[in-house]
Amino acid sequence: MFSLFFEKNIAETPFLSQEESLHCIKVLRLKKGDIIQISDCEGIVYNARIVTPSHKGVEVELLNICQELYVRPYQLHLAVAPTKNIDRFEWFVEKATEIGVDTITPILCTHSERKVIRTDRLYKIAIAASKQSLKPKIPTINQLTDVKQLISNTNTTQRFIAHCMNEEKILLAQTLTPHKDTTILIGPEGDFTTTEVEEALKHNFTAVSLGNSRLRTETAAVVSANITAIINDCF
Repeated sequence: MFSLFFEKNIAETPFLSQEESLHCIKVLRLKKGDIIQISDCEGIVYNARIVTPSHKGVEVELLNICQELYVRPYQLHLAVAPTKNIDRFEWFVEKATEIGVDTITPILCTHSERKVIRTDRLYKIAIAASKQSLKPKIPTINQLTDVKQLISNTNTTQRFIAHCMNEEKILLAQTLTPHKDTTILIGPEGDFTTTEVEEALKHNFTAVSLGNSRLRTETAAVVSANITAIINDCF
């Protein structure tokens, strides 16, 4: 069965980390001479031969590059307010990674109920989801960022804010243009404030709807990733 390992400095240091080595030797029971695939976490994948099958640090011999730098025709940045129940936000990180996302930024909003988050744990979830879906590039997980700061610093070609207010909005699926870098903002359980939406609109964000249903924060974020992938024909 094909398995993908991740090692950021594999081109310079031909060893798997202890965590990856344990998975390789103890779980998959791979042996000396077996051929594996290793990503540098940025999208380059190598074929490699196991030289020393140690659970403390598998030594490998890099054979060749089997996949050049992985670049989608667009970059997707999801800026999402963490949910009060952190399990739901972790579920979003997992599913969005499987679908396809380049950057995830947890945002702090006026109505946010969760104001502390462990990005190291989110990164581990993203690694596991990348392995599951055979995505050779792990998304960037940013630190918790104030929503107004994120809005003012966003410079992607397409910028959208999804909110639940009774105002005229365009369906994301109808306005999103394929093959353009995109940022989508998803608010907390209590939604964005009027001030936050107005601030986004002043910075060239477009207010969008994800459909007729009122979605949970984490569901809305996953739906946004899914719509973006479909529009870009990237499944």
